[in-house]
Amino acid sequence: MMTDRPQEPLSAYEKAAQETDLDPRCIPQTLEGPPPVGEEIPYPEYPEEDHETWRTLFERQMDLLPGRAGEAYLEGIKILGLNAERIPALSELSKRLEETTGWRVARIPGLLHEKDFFGLLAQRIFPSTDYIRGKHEIDYTPAPDMFHDIFGHMPMLTQPEFADFYHLFGQAALKGQGTTRIEMERLHWFTVEFGLIKQADGIRIFGAGILSSKNEVQHALSDAVTKIPFSPERVAQQDYVVYKLQDTLFVLDSFDQLVNEFTRWAKEKKLLA
Repeated sequence: MMTDRPQEPLSAYEKAAQETDLDPRCIPQTLEGPPPVGEEIPYPEYPEEDHETWRTLFERQMDLLPGRAGEAYLEGIKILGLNAERIPALSELSKRLEETTGWRVARIPGLLHEKDFFGLLAQRIFPSTDYIRGKHEIDYTPAPDMFHDIFGHMPMLTQPEFADFYHLFGQAALKGQGTTRIEMERLHWFTVEFGLIKQADGIRIFGAGILSSKNEVQHALSDAVTKIPFSPERVAQQDYVVYKLQDTLFVLDSFDQLVNEFTRWAKEKKLLA
């Protein structure tokens, strides 16, 4: 007698794909070979319209960040030399990250399959696109673009403890299967993308998904959001919906806590030695 095998649990992105008409750009791609890294990445000939889009997005977000963004993130903006004048070169950003925390940048074609994505993180390589959204998507794009990758993610990779955490995360995520795979996705979502941290002057934002979004950055610290002290066990149980403003977020005491607590959790799950 044959019995049905239990289905693998679905991630939040997989659930979203079942419930909506999925934009083709949101379908993960598999790398066909090693992507260009660091100085191997050519600088595209961007039309002036793309530089204008970068300028609009950069200036708008920077106006919103005082009193909202964390100290480490704002310092990372300075370290990377990000400004509104022109789209930065991935090769130059890679050089500055390597000098600061030993990370490098790879140029990728779009949203990556998780194994390719985690495989790069495990090598201390951050995968980034090099194209920017069109003006019709200036307020929101469901697909990854360079503004999210560069402005949202890269400044935090200049912060030593966070940079170490993300390296460990990539190594651990390569071993995640079944329920653990879903738990890893939630940990990524509520730290790397939508993380908050306590500072002397109050709770501040460090997650890329918030910092690169006009609506999320105004929403995240409001009373409309339930803020819960961070623990990997609690975060791993928190489901979420991808394409909506987040109503529950988690707050770190420090980036040391993030490294230490994640390392403990991952070792207990046999994801790290």
